[in-house]
Amino acid sequence: MKVLAQHRSLRQRLSWWLALQSFAGLGVVCLAVYLVTEFNFRDRQEETLAQKETVIRHLLQDGKEHGDTEDFVHKLDDFLVGHGDLSLEVTQDDGIVLYAHARNQSAKAVWRQRQFEVPLTAGNAPSKNLSVQLSLDIQTDIQLLHRLALTLLVAAIGGVIVVSLGGLSLVNLGLAPVRRLAGQTRAVSADNLHQRLDSAEQPLELVPLIDQFNALLARIEKAYTQMEGFNADVAHELCTPLATLIANNELALRRPEQADIREVLASNLEELHRLTGIVNDMLFLSQADRGVGARRVPVASLASVAADVLDYHEAALAEAGLTAKVVGDAHGTFDVPLLRRALSNLLGNATRYASTGSIVQINLRTVDEDRVLISVTNYGNTIDPEILPQLFDRFFRADPARSHGQSNHGLGLAIVGAIARMHQGKPVARSENGVTSVGIEIRAH
Repeated sequence: MKVLAQHRSLRQRLSWWLALQSFAGLGVVCLAVYLVTEFNFRDRQEETLAQKETVIRHLLQDGKEHGDTEDFVHKLDDFLVGHGDLSLEVTQDDGIVLYAHARNQSAKAVWRQRQFEVPLTAGNAPSKNLSVQLSLDIQTDIQLLHRLALTLLVAAIGGVIVVSLGGLSLVNLGLAPVRRLAGQTRAVSADNLHQRLDSAEQPLELVPLIDQFNALLARIEKAYTQMEGFNADVAHELCTPLATLIANNELALRRPEQADIREVLASNLEELHRLTGIVNDMLFLSQADRGVGARRVPVASLASVAADVLDYHEAALAEAGLTAKVVGDAHGTFDVPLLRRALSNLLGNATRYASTGSIVQINLRTVDEDRVLISVTNYGNTIDPEILPQLFDRFFRADPARSHGQSNHGLGLAIVGAIARMHQGKPVARSENGVTSVGIEIRAH
């Protein structure tokens, strides 16, 4: 069983990331302050030891040159007066301690030491060097650094808490438009698909999302409306042949003469063919809607394809008192069976509505290097401009009287539009001054 992933709160994630970034930023700042302070303390300690070393060298050399040990000891004692943080030890090369001073004997004392030698001379003869160990108690500085570290840590934690609480409030405030947007989307249902999300008071970052959602709602509303109309049209189209079949069967049961039965069977067969045609056309449109593409093959001349279709419709054209011709030519890669079907539907439509004695033209024209226009033009009644965009809708008939209802179930031009889309094209229709031209503009490659 697949375990569903738990949804993580955007507010919590933003708050946690803000807290972590605040802690990292404040931590870096506090660490920098601590290191700089420690460096300054160390530099000051080294500078103090260097200054004391200079004084001690002078005192030792001056005292030894005069040969008075008690004198330089007295001077060293005077030098160390008021310097409780200093410790001094002077020894000769043979290990004899000439001077030792260590006032601070606390176990907590921490010393920074400096060792150096003082070369001495007695008259013209060189004397042994004195080894000096100078120590500085840095316990106070270390305690101050510890207090500084604790203060910086508390400040960092406190700062993170303050920033996190403020960030949580800002995140809540920033996500308020999202919550309002969620409330608007909850109000959308199948009964009010006309409702759109309001982007007037939304942040700039959410406006593209709202526009896309509104466009999606528009497409869904259109599809839902078309589906409802399609269902009603399908029910209407299927009810007629089904009612005819039922009535014929009832009559046949009442009058079982052989001749009547044959007529009933012939009529039923005709209605069954009509039902089969409707179902097949609906299946074809369904496949086209699912994105099935055309199977293209090279076609050297579309005029020859149009001529074949024209020959198939020759009898119907003659019965309607019409003549037809092919004008122009084009070439490219096309799905020939689909183009034949589209041309056949266009010719059938023109045959039904063209004026008797007029000429029906199949026009083939290259629009540009990659597009071809295939259209059928007939002379007759001008189609209302408001109706033209609906010509390629399913089950739509421009003739309100439905005079050709038995032979035409209103899917012919819808199939033409689907074939155009399968060739990455579009259907086109134009009607003015009694001249109607319906066709498709498709890609040639």
